[in-house]
Parts: sequence; C-alpha cells; structure tokens
Amino acid sequence: MKRLVSLLPDRFTLFLVITVLIASFLPAHGQGIAFFSTLTNIAVGLLFFLHGARLSREAIIKGFTHWSLHAVIFSTTFILFPIIGLLLKPVLMPLVTPELYLGILFLCCLPATVQSAIAFTSMARGNVPAAVCSASASSLIGIFVTPLLVGLVIANAGSAPVSFDAVLKIMLQLLLPFIVGQIMRRWIGAWVHKRKAMLKFVDQGSILLVVYTAFSEAVNEGLWHNTPLDALLGLVVACAVILAVALLLTTLLGRLFGFNLPDRITLLFCGSKKSLASGVPMAQVLFAGHAVGAVVLPLMLFHQIQLMVCAVLASRWANRPVDPHETDDHH
Repeated sequence: MKRLVSLLPDRFTLFLVITVLIASFLPAHGQGIAFFSTLTNIAVGLLFFLHGARLSREAIIKGFTHWSLHAVIFSTTFILFPIIGLLLKPVLMPLVTPELYLGILFLCCLPATVQSAIAFTSMARGNVPAAVCSASASSLIGIFVTPLLVGLVIANAGSAPVSFDAVLKIMLQLLLPFIVGQIMRRWIGAWVHKRKAMLKFVDQGSILLVVYTAFSEAVNEGLWHNTPLDALLGLVVACAVILAVALLLTTLLGRLFGFNLPDRITLLFCGSKKSLASGVPMAQVLFAGHAVGAVVLPLMLFHQIQLMVCAVLASRWANRPVDPHETDDHH
C-alpha cells in the first residue's frame, strides 16, 4: 500500500497540473501578462534570496571534503546528461515536436534538485552531508554553467541559439538575490528556519507563478494547437527513457569508482535529478521570446516521474538491514 501511495502525484504536482489547466483555459492577456511577468520576477528574486538565507555553510563544509563523489555527481549532471540528450536525438525526435525536444535538451543542462535529492538521500540512509553539499553547489554552479551549456548544446543540435547575454540576466535575477540572502543569513537565518512552512509556500508559489505566466504566453501562441496528443505521450516515454539511462549510469559509476553504499545512494539521487525550482525561472530568462511553455513541459513531466521512481527506490533502501560499517566510510 505504501508503495502504491508513493506512486501517486504529490500535492505540489497536483497544483502544477491545476495551474497549467487554468493557464490553458484562462490565460493572461496583454496587461495581465505584463503584471504577472513583473510579479514573477519579484517572486523568483525572493525565492533565490530565501535559498541563500537557508543554506547552512556548516553542512556544506562538512560534506565538501568528499571531492571524488562530488566530481562524479557534477560530471553526471553537467556532462553526461547533455550527452544523453544529444545521443538519443534519433530515438527522441520522432516521439516529440521540435519545441519539446528543445525542452528536453534544456532539461539535460539543468542543475540537480536541492530539497528532494537531500530528502531521498536521507530517507534511503545515504551520505546526507555530501548530498547537502553536492545538491546546493550544483544549484549555485548551475546559475553560471546552465546558460553556457544551453547555448552550446542547442547550437550543436541545430536549433535557434540562445544569447550568451542571458548569463548576465541569470546572474542579476538569481545569483544576486542568493548572495544577498547569504550575507543576510547572519541576521535572519534563525528567523528563516523557524518559518519553514511559510517559506515552502513562497518557494512553491514562485514556481506556480512562473508556470502560469509561461503557459499563458504559450497558450496565446497556440501551444496546445501545435502539440498533438501523440507528442505528449511520446514526451512521457522520452522523459522515462532519459531518467532510466541516468539511473543506470549513476549506479554503474558508483560501483566503478568503488563508493560504499551510502555514497552510491547519494550519487544516484543527486546525479539523476533535475531542478524544477531552478529550471523554470531560467527558462523564462533564457528563452524570452520563445514558447517557454513548451520548453518547461518536459521538465515538469520529468520532475514528477523522478519523484515517483526515486520514492520507490528510497523506500527500498530505507528498509535494508542496518550495517554499522556503512556510516563510517564517508571518505
């Protein structure tokens, strides 16, 4: 029964679906788009400010020493994933539209998740300090690396190139609030930690705002008219295939490098996941003037599939017998 429940969409995913439905039937127009775009920019700035204020430097320093594990995770996130997206083009392109394949390439260039990667690692009794360090660093590094990767990968795929000026916009919209949050942590860190429920609302509310604005613009440009049902079904298959390849590669790499089980668990959950929280705001900046809704649709589907699959895997590892030697070998 527990396994069946873990396969059901979580509450936030249901809110995402509702937001997409509202944007599909009641999209914002004209001044409404301008209003929601401004509101979204403010919300995203607040989101990354709070991420900066939340981030514990102590946990990052503790986990940072395991450099070999982090090197493999970052290589998987920022090198292997884009290669997977490009190599699978002959398989994936017939399944989806060109716009959706663009979204798949964008998905492959994104940093790892923070909250869910850490949560699943903890649930599965993996190396949590290393997961905190890796996922947080991935999110921060992604602010610089993802725009460059998107430009490189999409240009290589023969699609419309993304302007490298977007790196500056990403830095101003995401990195600057993050740095300010880190500076302010000294004074507001305790206040932030006491209000996790409220901050979760801001976190998820920001993403829902971005999704509504992006999909409103996409619907106005004919997203659903230009995206046939078979392409949507093909996209589900494409996301499942990419996740399966990523899970297989992270499992093999963990064994190849001789990591212990807690480290292999950390590698799998941090190396196979992609961030919705970072990806949606980045798409809005990087693909300004394009059909952003079609670009983020693969990410939204991948997000739900990875949550369901990783929930089952974490539950399986959580039920394994306790081995006292596991936690003593975190390099």
